[in-house]
Amino acid sequence: MCGIAGIFSYHSTAASPVDPKELRLIRDSMRMRGPDGKGEYYSRDRRVGLGHRRLAIIDLSENGAQPMVGDNGNLIITYNGEIYNYRALRQSLIKKGYRFRTQSDTEVLLTLYMEKGESMVHDLRGMFAFAIWDERKKGLFLARDHFGIKPLYFADDGKTLRFASQVKALLAGGCVSTQLDPAGQVGFYLWGHLPEPYTLYRSIRSLEAGTSLWLSRTGQKKRVCYFDIGEEIKKSVAVSVDNDKMGDVLRETLLDSVQHHLIADVPVGFFLSSGLDSTTLTALGSEVADQLHTVTLGFQEYIGTQMDEVPLAEDLARQYQTDHQTVWVKNEEFAEEFDKLLTVMDQPTINGVNSYFVSKVTAATGLKVAISGVGGDELFGGYPSFTQIPQVVRKLAPLRRVSNIGKIARIIAAPFVKRLTSPKYAGVLEYGASFSGAYLLRRGLYMPWELPSLLDADTCREGLGELNTLMRLEETVTGFENEHLKVSALELTWYMRNQLLRDTDWAGMAHSLEIRVPLVDVNVFRSVVQNISAGFSLNKEHMAATPKKQLPVNVLQKRKTGFTVPVRDWLLKGRAVPIHDSSIRGLRGWAKVVFNAAIGNC
Repeated sequence: MCGIAGIFSYHSTAASPVDPKELRLIRDSMRMRGPDGKGEYYSRDRRVGLGHRRLAIIDLSENGAQPMVGDNGNLIITYNGEIYNYRALRQSLIKKGYRFRTQSDTEVLLTLYMEKGESMVHDLRGMFAFAIWDERKKGLFLARDHFGIKPLYFADDGKTLRFASQVKALLAGGCVSTQLDPAGQVGFYLWGHLPEPYTLYRSIRSLEAGTSLWLSRTGQKKRVCYFDIGEEIKKSVAVSVDNDKMGDVLRETLLDSVQHHLIADVPVGFFLSSGLDSTTLTALGSEVADQLHTVTLGFQEYIGTQMDEVPLAEDLARQYQTDHQTVWVKNEEFAEEFDKLLTVMDQPTINGVNSYFVSKVTAATGLKVAISGVGGDELFGGYPSFTQIPQVVRKLAPLRRVSNIGKIARIIAAPFVKRLTSPKYAGVLEYGASFSGAYLLRRGLYMPWELPSLLDADTCREGLGELNTLMRLEETVTGFENEHLKVSALELTWYMRNQLLRDTDWAGMAHSLEIRVPLVDVNVFRSVVQNISAGFSLNKEHMAATPKKQLPVNVLQKRKTGFTVPVRDWLLKGRAVPIHDSSIRGLRGWAKVVFNAAIGNC
């Protein structure tokens, strides 16, 4: 896990040569992503510069340092992530006559590019964002993993392409415009996070998950979407498996993913809550690892309530004989960490505080790698959205034939609804008749009609027009009819990718901790989708039944609470941080705090 950076001055006359000072500013602003080493590479003509900060996980020797040069100096890579099938790829390449000088997955990537070129991405299993400079072809190849676990941002002014693992790193170089983007601002208040490919800045975009980009020295670009969740679901082929063997197939699939995600040359720990995702992974991990390290967060505000994860987590740790630590986080620590938290929060988000603190305490134990249960709810239907959205759509579907009735009802009801519950539910009739609209209603922070109270009219108009949110949501679920898979596609594509995975990345990297997500795995995804397409109603209970040593009954029957922290209590208790309206429901007040901090007004 690392921080990568690069500058490609591709315009032959208008672009200035790469300035090493700028590249180092970008690279070294990401020091916490890679405290174990740093490196840089410049082409002979100074038109290309690549930078790297290293967090050493595989091949800890200097042989694994980056940027790594291969093919007699013709290929250079800077890479962030882990390729979990690199050993198998390495063996297949050796059989074809290739030789390796390191034990790193980085060299496997370089060699695989030599063998297959841009199509190499189809062979990869893991989380990655990388850039390869091809000296012979005079072009730069960028690629990002299937689900967007690892980030990659770029700024292209028509002369020079700059890229980095963080938005703030690109800004640190001093050569990227900071003009705010209406789509980014509107997108944040709409969702509580920034939807890809937008950022807060017009000049900076995210390379979308499952996408590669080729940029030649002449400025020619080729963008390829090699993996799309909706398309994968549409083309999935239903498998034929006996019902009584389905549990064995799922167990084999999940155990295989856990085994691959434990590959490292340093100890790997597990985030352990009392939820089904983390407990299932811990139980499976105990079958294939000699000793597991587990960490649980505790909050005094939750003691004696259903939100308290500690008692059950400690029971689980004893059952699976893990080396366990429970760490208590108090309001005072939140106040002490507040400024740092907002600084390392690369883009504004209403989530991530939980990941920040569990990463902090896990890194303090000396671990550099941790396993997280992100992805289980999205794949196995753990959210209320999997039942609520289809129910609402079925009930309100007839309204699609009556134009504007929902909008009229919303305008009339809005002043009254906001006194009773979240103001957004005034739009049930307007949005609830389709999966796209019902999902926006379910996951949205603010609804489109509320935005003028937060942003100026021009920003709202331009931002909403650029985002075209309902159309993009509809595209996510078009072409297949299975209701579970429709909601799964929405949750995976929008909530998990844009919020959970991004928050996991910045929160972990703030403490030099690599976080791995075995349930967000291309093999797991394809297997589960194929079986659901075949008619199997796979759910969290099926997932939780896969370990040999059964999970305790009190865990299996526990009401879902989610991995949360008492942010609202902390915000209001003693006014440790600036929130000006205590009447704001839910996380809307927190959203204003992080947004203002992001644009420098807090």
